[in-house]
Amino acid sequence: MSTTPLTDRIVEIRTHTPERIAQVLAARPRGTLPTGEGKLMIIACDHPARGAMAAGARPLAMASREDVLARCVTALSRPGVNGFLGTADMIEDLALLGALDGKLVYGSMNRGGLAGSTFEMDDRFTGYDAAGVVDAGLDGGKMLLRINYEDPKTVDTLAACARGIDELAQRRVMAMVEPFISRWDKGRVVNDLSPDAVISSMAIASGLGRTSAYTWLKLPAVAQMERVMEASTMPALILGGAETSDPEASRASWAKALSLPTVKGLVIGRSLLYPPDDDVAAAVDNTVGLLS
Repeated sequence: MSTTPLTDRIVEIRTHTPERIAQVLAARPRGTLPTGEGKLMIIACDHPARGAMAAGARPLAMASREDVLARCVTALSRPGVNGFLGTADMIEDLALLGALDGKLVYGSMNRGGLAGSTFEMDDRFTGYDAAGVVDAGLDGGKMLLRINYEDPKTVDTLAACARGIDELAQRRVMAMVEPFISRWDKGRVVNDLSPDAVISSMAIASGLGRTSAYTWLKLPAVAQMERVMEASTMPALILGGAETSDPEASRASWAKALSLPTVKGLVIGRSLLYPPDDDVAAAVDNTVGLLS
């Protein structure tokens, strides 16, 4: 096994043969959706592109690309992991390492609402567009939709997400929409995780675009999930949220959500990549066990 740092190998390619990135993406074996009652397990890592580097109490936990890549490679290598969600830089790095072979891959589209900025609600599409998703051989695009009734910039994000849904559907690939009802609180954007708020966000997201045929929802696991999931017929994936000091409680909430017929799997990022004990493999394996 090579002892060369992962980033050194990638930088060499980016410097001298950048055309290899498109070649590797085009040639990599694609993943497939599970059939029947099978559930998806997707590893997410698109937070750094929005300036969100924290995990738990560590404000710059994701600052080292070598460390982030090593954690992602470990997570993606575990049995039962179906796919990855990230921005173009992360997807390209992992593709060059061979970590995305045989995986479903979803590109993150809007990262313009930088964490902690005064323009955070104006969440512009600064990552993938629909054409880029398809050109890179990806399986869909993910968009964050935070709905703030007191911030007029919300309507720009709504319109941009509707266009993104239309453009992805035109190419017959998934639009993964992550909706929240949000508010400003002392200069920070805070998401309302009450059941009623999640239901409202689902209704708004489900109605975007000229077709919903390719729309999936990415949702938090909250109280009263049985009632929450009655709000839409869109297939749903449950997100992991931030790193928690009580991973068992998180897994219990994911397991409860997975028992519902509309829920088709998990999209988990920092909770698995930065578990309290830093054992990424064990955290992933324990979570994959919830899918069966």
